[in-house]
Parts: sequence; C-alpha cells; structure tokens
Amino acid sequence: MTEKIATDVSNMLNNYSPSRDFDGLIGMDAHMKEMESLLCLDSDEVRMIGIWGPSGIGKTTIARVLYSQFSENFELSIFMGNIKELMYTRPVCSDEYSAKIQLQKQFLSQIINHKDMELHHLGVAQDRLNDKKVLIVLDSIDQSIQLDAIAKETRWFGHGSRIIITTQDQKLLKAHGINHIYKVEFPSAYEAYQMFCMYAFGQNFPNDGFEELAWEVTKLLGHLPLGLRVMGSHFRGMSRHEWVNALPRLKIRLDASIQSILKFSYDALCEEDKDLFLHIACLFNNQEMVEVEDYLALSFLDVRQGFHLLAEKSLINLKFLSTNCTRIEMHNLLVQLGKDIVRHKPGHQSICEPGKRQFLIDARDICEVLTDNTGNRNVVGIFLEVRNLSCQLNISERAFDGMSNLKFLRFHDPYDDESDKLYLPQGLNNLPQKLRLIEWSRFPMTCLPSNFCTKYLVEIRMKNSKLQNLWQGNQPLGNLKRMDLSESKHLKELPDLSTATNLEYLIMSGCISLVELPSSIGKLRKLLMLSLRGCSKLEALPTNINLESLDYLDLTDCLLIKKFPEISTNIKDLKLTKTAIKEVPSTIKSWSHLRKLEMSYSENLKELPHALDIITTLYINDTEMQEIPQWVKKISHLQTLGLEGCKRLVTIPQLSDSLSQLVVTNCESLERLNFSFQNHPERFLWFLNCFKLNNEAREFIQTSSTHAILPSREVPANFTYRANGSSIMVNLNHRPLSTTLRFKACVLLVKKIDNDKEEAADRRTTVIPRIRENDKIGVDVPWRYRFHVPTILEDHLLTFQIEADVTSNKLLFSFDIKDNNQAVIKECGVLQL
Repeated sequence: MTEKIATDVSNMLNNYSPSRDFDGLIGMDAHMKEMESLLCLDSDEVRMIGIWGPSGIGKTTIARVLYSQFSENFELSIFMGNIKELMYTRPVCSDEYSAKIQLQKQFLSQIINHKDMELHHLGVAQDRLNDKKVLIVLDSIDQSIQLDAIAKETRWFGHGSRIIITTQDQKLLKAHGINHIYKVEFPSAYEAYQMFCMYAFGQNFPNDGFEELAWEVTKLLGHLPLGLRVMGSHFRGMSRHEWVNALPRLKIRLDASIQSILKFSYDALCEEDKDLFLHIACLFNNQEMVEVEDYLALSFLDVRQGFHLLAEKSLINLKFLSTNCTRIEMHNLLVQLGKDIVRHKPGHQSICEPGKRQFLIDARDICEVLTDNTGNRNVVGIFLEVRNLSCQLNISERAFDGMSNLKFLRFHDPYDDESDKLYLPQGLNNLPQKLRLIEWSRFPMTCLPSNFCTKYLVEIRMKNSKLQNLWQGNQPLGNLKRMDLSESKHLKELPDLSTATNLEYLIMSGCISLVELPSSIGKLRKLLMLSLRGCSKLEALPTNINLESLDYLDLTDCLLIKKFPEISTNIKDLKLTKTAIKEVPSTIKSWSHLRKLEMSYSENLKELPHALDIITTLYINDTEMQEIPQWVKKISHLQTLGLEGCKRLVTIPQLSDSLSQLVVTNCESLERLNFSFQNHPERFLWFLNCFKLNNEAREFIQTSSTHAILPSREVPANFTYRANGSSIMVNLNHRPLSTTLRFKACVLLVKKIDNDKEEAADRRTTVIPRIRENDKIGVDVPWRYRFHVPTILEDHLLTFQIEADVTSNKLLFSFDIKDNNQAVIKECGVLQL
C-alpha cells in the first residue's frame, strides 16, 4: 500500500512538472496560432479537427505540442500514436468488426486507465464518454474504420470535447464530415535551414565554414522536416571534409530511415496508382496537368481521378496557376523515392542492368543503354537532363531496337542553351512504334526514320533541330495535340496534317527556311495557337484557315506576308508587326474577342479609323521619319510603341494615355521626350543606342519609369548605394518586420570588345537580379526576374523597380549575366523607395 501511494504521488508530481520537450521548435508558434483558431477552445461544441499533410512534414509534432499544451484543460485525454501500424499488426484472419472492437478496446483502456476491460459492442465508447470533456489525438489515421471505431460521431463525447486527427488523406477527413482541416505547409527556406542546423549543430545557425554546405543539404532535402531531422543528425559531429564526401551520395540516394517512412504511403496504394506515382516521379514532375493527362490517357483508366487521389494522400500537390493551368508538383524526396523504387524493382535485375528498368533517369545509365543497345521491352520512359552530360553522347543506330514499349522519350534542355551533345554518328534505324512524347532539342538528322510511327504520338517537341522534313505521306495523327519545331532553321516543309484533327498548338517560330504551309492546316478544327514568328521566307498563309478555335496567331517578322490573314473573328491575340500587311478589314472593330492587335506602321493606317481603335502595339521602322504623325496619337488603346532605326527622328511628342511601354532602338538623332505617362503600374522606357538624348530626357526616363535602359557611363548620384562590380550590400536604417519594401536598382552594362561584329549583332545580354538577406546564407528573397537586353554599341544603364518581402536590415543585391554574352557589369546601385 505504501509503495502504491508513493508511486501515485510520484506520477502526480511528474504530471505537474512543466514540459520543455517542445521549446524552441522552429516555426511552431505559427502552427499553434492557426490550430488555436481551429480548436476554438472557448466553445462548448464537440469539434473534430484534421491535421493534413505529407509524411514527414510535422503533423505528429504539431499534434504532440497541442496535446502537451492543452490536455490538462480536459477531464480525460489520450494521444494514440501511429494508429495505422496497429491495423497492420492485427491478426490476419480478423474481420472488420473484430478490428473495430480491438481498436476501441485499446482506446478505452488507455483513456480511462482500465487495462483488462472487456468489450462486447461498439457502443461502449459512447456510453462511457458522452458526459466527459475529452481531448483525443488520433495520429496517422489512414482508414475510415479507425475513425468509426474510436470517434464515429461527435455525440459520443461530452460538451467541449476536441478530437484531433492527423492523416495524409484529405478524402478520409471529408468522408467523415470533418470540415475543420489544417493543411501543414512546408517551412520557408530559412526556417528549413534553421531546422537542419538545430539537428546538425545544436543551434539554429551553422558552425563557421559550414554555411554553404548546410544550405546545399537543406535544398537537397526540399524543406521536409523529417529529412532535415534525419540528415541533420547524420551529419552532426562530422568534419567539413566528411560533409563534402557525403554530399554526392545524398544527391542520388535516399536515406534508409527516410525511405521507410515515405514508402509506407506508396505501399498503401493500389497497383495502378503506384504506377502513376512512378510516372510522375520519373518523367512528369512540375509538368502541366492537362499535358500529362494527354500523355497517359491510354495507359490509365482515369488519369485525372488518379491525380486527385495522389493529391488527397499528399503524394503530389496540384498547384493552381491560372484558369487554364494546374501544375503537378512532387516533393524532392518523394521523387527520389520513386527513382529508388524503379532502380530496385524486383524481378528486373535492374540495379546492375539498367536496360531492364521501367524508367531510365540517371545520365550514366542512359549513356550505357543507348551506346550498348541494352534497352529491352521493360523500358517505358527515358528522361535525360542534357546538362548532366559531362561529354557528348554518341547514340547507337540500334539504340531503340529492343525498346518496343518505349512511350516517352525526353532529352530535356529547358533553356535550349546546351551546345550539341547528342550525336547519331551512324544515323538511327528506328524509333519505337508506341511513342507518345518525343522531346529532342537539336535533333541531328535531317529527317525522322522512314518507319517512324505517328499513331500514338501526342506531342513532338524538337526545337533547334536539323530537320528538313518530318515524314512523307499522310500519317495517322489522331492523338497529336502539340507540335513545337521552333528554331529548326533547315525545315523546308511540314507534312500533311489532315489527320491531326486534335492538334491544339503548332509552333514554328524561327523556321527561316519554311516557304509554305500545307493546306491541310484548314482542317485543324481544334487549333488554338499558331506561331510563325520569324518565318522570313513564308510568303502567304493558306486561304482556308478560318478556324473558329484559333485564339492566337503570331506572324511577327514574316517579312514577305502582304495580305491580312483570312481568320476567324474569334481571334484573341493577333501579332502582325514586321510584316508587309498594310490593310485591316473594316469588320475588325466588331471582333469582340480581340484583345491584342500588333501592327507595323503604314501611312495607310491613318485612313482606317476602325484600326486606330483596335491596335495595341505599333512598330515603326522608317529611316526618313522626322516626326511621329498626328494620327498615331489617335490610337486610343495603344499600349506599346516600338521605334527602330528612325534615324531622323528628333522628338517624341505626347501620345495616347493608354501607352505604358516605349521601346526605342538605334534612333541616332533623338534628343527630346515631350510626353508624360499616366498612372500605369508598370512603365517601360527602353532607349537603346540613342546617344543624343538631352539631360531632360535622361532625367525623365529615370524618374518616370519602373523599368528603363538608356546610354550612360555611370550610376546616377541619387542611388544611395553604389559599388563597382555586380553586387552590393544594402544596410537599411531600421530592421523591417516581415514587410514589403520597394527598391530601385541599376546596373551599368559595358560592351565587350568583340571582333566578330556579325555574330555580336545577334547576341543579347540576360541580366538576372537576386536579393539575399545577409544573415540567411543561400536563401533568396522571393523575388525573381530576368531582363533581356538587345545588342548595345556603347555603355548602357539598366534600371528597374523591385518589391521584396524582407525581415533583415542587411540585404545583398547581386546581378548575374547569363552565359558569355556581349556585355559585362561594371557598376551597380540600389535606392530604397
């Protein structure tokens, strides 16, 4: 008896000892604030609250902190951890009812502290608890019978009770009628960095010399708290040399303890959903949902339903970008899980023989398979990041002979800025018959293999190719939806497209050898977009392209086209600058869908008042023009005016109030700007190689614009912070509290000495600004933009405004130039607005 009393007193003292287990958890205060709002503890109602998110994001930790903080406010409380494992450890022969009885028995035994209680029916929980105010946390619920057994209805519990459920499956919560759901988001980049440091260094910042390494690991782990904890503990105590040696493996292999937790969710999927998960992980992460749906339509019963199921189980995120665009996003570690599953899939001996895998992703494996012809019928998809090739890849002419089931071939070069790395020294015998997607920038042959099968083809994306033609004759193209052959400068003709009745996008920009289009384009009743920009040898369009579906037509730089295209009045965007078109049909004023009309200057336009009410962009290239005609001011919806090579133009007068962009290039006599802007949120004033601008004009450009470029030899004195080179530290007067600040930044671009003038004329400079808070190594402020500057003949100043959310009073502004272009940055400056 004495011993029992002592034990009870000891337990009581332990219960009243305040918990410090969760002190200092990064980001937890924000979670608690959101959860307290959902809990609504002042209310007497019985409320169920769901905590939803992917494995490893911290759902259980949030629930434990809530339990620690609030359990003493309830008569009875229980934290039931990892319930899904209880289900998997029950006897195999037990039926669903028995499983529910067993779960409720465990639940009641713990909450009322009665170990050996008997349970004969599922009404016992309600009978025992309907007058008790209880706090119940059910962790890792993954089946509805678990909720049915423990908390089927709110009336089972007394007034003021709260039931908190953590799960990966949103659908499960909704099916149970739970509408109060907290979606756990990934921590910010800086919070993730601090979390990792807490586990790796025992403090929320790294040891000296480990700053960049800690940030690199944080990025690789994709901000997932589970990964940050496991790998932080793994690196703790290691020397810098050991960190450097461990990083390469971390980039391609998943830690076993992380994998076991993440794989639990994958294993619970049915076989078809597992297959869909692997397709996304290996081939289609960060792709537009509708496109992926098209690729996979013949492989899965209901692809879209599969996407939503994976999203409900937190295995992917469907990110809404616009009305017509939703992107599929999968976390880095889940992507790595998918790749590991494919690499170790049983029955394929795929670890040592990559040619027998379902998907090929690793650059070294792909090189081996395509040079040694070892791919077999197991291979469904190939995804090669071309930038990961360390040297050129000579693909065998028989590389694809054994891959009879290959459906997706992607040689991916997103910016198309890699020089030729893929070669076919002996040509190519064939491409697989079942191909649905072929993405191959800089394709080195002049024609596709003669036996190329188009029957299943959904998309062909072959930018910058050496193709002269695709295939001969009338091929079956009923599945084809997108064709992009832009910058294929040797392409002379398109094939017959009469069977491509589902084609939506046809992009031929920069095909400078293309002379004519096939008349079969008139049969493309679902065509939404036709881009022929820069097809400089194209003389005319087919007369039958009056397609009601067509939204977008771009004929910019089609210099030989003289006749206004015969198109549907449903067109939305029509780009005709730098063509020889001088007439606009009088009916255009009634084209209710038209929102953008881009035209080149012609004296004929002044006689067409119906056009002056419609034009949104006007391009003028007139070497003899001395002043802008009065009628140009009457273009009431003019948004952009381009002036190029107007060598005798001295003054730009007041123009339409709607004008927000003025792009002036090589106007060597231009001196004065006698106009002002209205209150447009963004005002672009670009003056390239206009060297006679007077001081008033220069002052106006710099003070009235949000983005500008003009000739200059120095950073203006009004920029508070100025520095030589391409980076500058800004020290603010006060520390902002997570607020949006506005800055004006500038860079002085100095032309490189370049002997090859013809080559230099085609170059442009891409300037990429970045902002970092000085006490957050490696973490960019969420603002990103890039500026493309055409050829400059002398030094120019690029200025632009930035809005950024910052919390530090020390900001590092840096400005990078992409590739080895025509200019370098000599100076930079920043001004806080």
